[in-house]
Amino acid sequence: MHSPHFLRSFHTLLAGLVFLLVGCAKQSEPTPSASVKGATPEPPAAATKVKLIGSGASFPAPIYDRWFKEFTKKDELITVDYQSVGSGQGVKAFVAGHTDFGASDAAMTDEEIKQAKDNVLLLPMTAGSIVLAYNLEGVTDLKLSRDAYTGIFLGTIKKWNDPKIKAANPDAKLPDLPIALVHRSDGSGTTFVFTQHLAAINEAWKTKPGVGKSVEWPTGIGAKGNEGVSAQIKQTPGAIGYIEFAYAVLSKQPMAALENKATKYVAPSLESATASLGAVELPADMRAWVTDPEGEGSYPIVTYTWILAKKKYDDPAKAAALKKVLAWSLTEGQKLSPSLHYIPLPDKVATKVQEAVAQIN
Repeated sequence: MHSPHFLRSFHTLLAGLVFLLVGCAKQSEPTPSASVKGATPEPPAAATKVKLIGSGASFPAPIYDRWFKEFTKKDELITVDYQSVGSGQGVKAFVAGHTDFGASDAAMTDEEIKQAKDNVLLLPMTAGSIVLAYNLEGVTDLKLSRDAYTGIFLGTIKKWNDPKIKAANPDAKLPDLPIALVHRSDGSGTTFVFTQHLAAINEAWKTKPGVGKSVEWPTGIGAKGNEGVSAQIKQTPGAIGYIEFAYAVLSKQPMAALENKATKYVAPSLESATASLGAVELPADMRAWVTDPEGEGSYPIVTYTWILAKKKYDDPAKAAALKKVLAWSLTEGQKLSPSLHYIPLPDKVATKVQEAVAQIN
């Protein structure tokens, strides 16, 4: 029989062995951060890519396309697919939830906002002018009075050598040629802005055809988008039609100088369009119209153009991505505007729109 002293010594030795074995086991057990010799370390989790889908106005399509391409160069995780389908279709697709954002030169009506369950922000992103481009051989400096260009679109002035056109162009060789009017065939914010201007300066137009994204034109042939109208004018001798300034510049089409409210003939340019927008105060709902601007140097047909965004998105990643794209477009993107023949937003307008973008979540 073992003595008490022996038992105490045995227990002490046994406890020491257990402690040593446990310690060795822990040392040999790999930690989560340890790598096996020769094995490839696990790569970090890939960042999520986000694709935004938008559609709408053709008026700002050239600058939107450029913005979105430039932004993607800086942030490859975000891509933007924008389709130039016209303001009317853009609003419908946005309200129906088929796109992440829409675009319209006519903003949205109260009824359209209601259809979108008031989950919408109207964001003016850029501005430009609507010009009357024409195809008239030998005539490069056409001037059109208010009576002349409203008469052309009403169909009451049918030939290029009409006295109302000749009065403002005494030295031009105006041909005895029928006027081939070209207008939009699709629902268009450009049409809305143009017809709104005609209604503001001509009572007959205000009564009928009136104002809208689509109207019943008294004369002319239709073409789809600013692109289609521009192409139709260029290929039709004697044609005239309304298109966004950038399209006329890029396709090298002559543009008429128009009589403004101060009875001065003003040619379309970035300077004359900027003068027209200078006095515009942007209201809380971001819908501002310049139907007949004041000022001797103001070009008469100018407009903001809007991106339609949701206040709240179901997908937080898309909300965050759109905020990044819009914030960049309202800062760095604005610097590209003049080279693309658009008007940079006035600083106070850009600041107000940035505050609205910050509300997206």
